[in-house]
Amino acid sequence: MDTELLVARIKDTADICDKTQKPKFLGFLSAEEAVLAERLLKTSIVSFKLFGGYEDAQRVMLGCFPDWVENRKFPITPITFTYRPVDTLSHRDFLGSLMALGLKREAVGDILIEQGKAVVFVTDEVADYIINQIQKIGRTGVISQLGYCSPLPQAGVLAEFSDTIASERLDCVISALCKISRGAAVEKISEGYVRVNSVLCEKITRTVVEGDVITVRGNGKFVADSLSDKTKKNRIVFKYRKYI
Repeated sequence: MDTELLVARIKDTADICDKTQKPKFLGFLSAEEAVLAERLLKTSIVSFKLFGGYEDAQRVMLGCFPDWVENRKFPITPITFTYRPVDTLSHRDFLGSLMALGLKREAVGDILIEQGKAVVFVTDEVADYIINQIQKIGRTGVISQLGYCSPLPQAGVLAEFSDTIASERLDCVISALCKISRGAAVEKISEGYVRVNSVLCEKITRTVVEGDVITVRGNGKFVADSLSDKTKKNRIVFKYRKYI
């Protein structure tokens, strides 16, 4: 989405919420768009939340809410697709079939896939249309139904990794987690892409400790496991897990 248009739509969402005193939504947003929304509305007079249908979703909807709203329900519907485990379907296959229906990209959130099953998060207004229109993804027959049963595909699966870092500072850790330079890590932190234990963290000198859960919007979610061992060159052996 064009940046100027997105900025205008984000501000309009907050303004309409304030004027009507009713919840107003915009989404789904990419990681970069979500960060922009969060920065723009940081000082807004209305409260807001970014949510994609499940915790730590990559594509999220912006919701602006008046103070009187206690139940901040988002107009998001998950759809579960099942198919033969021997058939292999990718994120691109599902997204292509959905876009072929004439849907806008902002109507589709995360697409989570495992063997024989996929869960797709969409806006409420298009859910029934998708159910009625899609019987195949590519050449593969699928059965669709509203909702999902836990656990989500790919959710909660952790892979172990290790790297060496100069210090426990957040910028060093983000550099290792995302395989980017320290400068790029500083940029991600300062621009609001990083959360530690679900709290936005823009302080590059924050010390990461064992057990911290770090989310880097657009790069994933990580758990810091060990920072106690040292190499012969006195670098820290950083062991961590990533949700895949």
